Amino acid sequence: MPKNPFTRGHRRELSKRHKIAVAGVATLGAAAVVFSAVPGNAETTTSEATVSSAPVKYSSEQLKSRQADVSEQLAAKALQSKAAAEAKAAKAHAEAKAKAAAAAKKKAAHAAAAKKAAQARKAKAASRAAHRAKLKAAVHKSYANNLDGWIKESLDIMKAKGIPGSYNGLHRNIIRESSGNPNAINNWDINAINGIPSKGLLQVIPPTFQAYHVAGTSWNIYDPVANITAAANYAADKYGSMDNVNSAY
Repeated sequence: MPKNPFTRGHRRELSKRHKIAVAGVATLGAAAVVFSAVPGNAETTTSEATVSSAPVKYSSEQLKSRQADVSEQLAAKALQSKAAAEAKAAKAHAEAKAKAAAAAKKKAAHAAAAKKAAQARKAKAASRAAHRAKLKAAVHKSYANNLDGWIKESLDIMKAKGIPGSYNGLHRNIIRESSGNPNAINNWDINAINGIPSKGLLQVIPPTFQAYHVAGTSWNIYDPVANITAAANYAADKYGSMDNVNSAY
């Protein structure tokens, strides 16, 4: 009978390779035992935990989509900011334009008022100049110291005062009343009897001379120009003009 090669006395030592193989089989067996002992839902819980703890990953398409969304949001905000800035600038421009228009209107009004005032001053100055020239001409106008000169000077004063009368009307009545004598006095008529004799070229009584005296002439009843002008003023009031007087008045 052949000898048993596996007898203890003849068993060969396990090689290193054999030992590793045996250890692997043992390990697999232990793992199988443990897996069979774990409840049915343990696998799901473990998987979920593994999944939840893992970082989220996006595809390239998803990243591009999110980048596009962000770009659109930034562009929209930029447009809003630009629109707000443009609106603010437009408002500021409108306010500046309105302010400039108001200032121009105010300036034009001031200029018009200044021009009107200057024209008024110019007109007033021209009026004063004309008046002064007229007065100067009247002052410097010379009259002969005789009946003709006295009548002409009286006529200029009467014209300035609006008293009617003509050279012929004055001359005619002067010759009848005093024959051209400025110092003539009537001491025989009713006025003389009453103590107020007629005096001067046109034989005016003192009360009448004082009542119808013309400003700018002498208060002396014997002054030729003052006497003629006062008498003409009285005749204009009572008869319309010295031209209408043809007898004692």
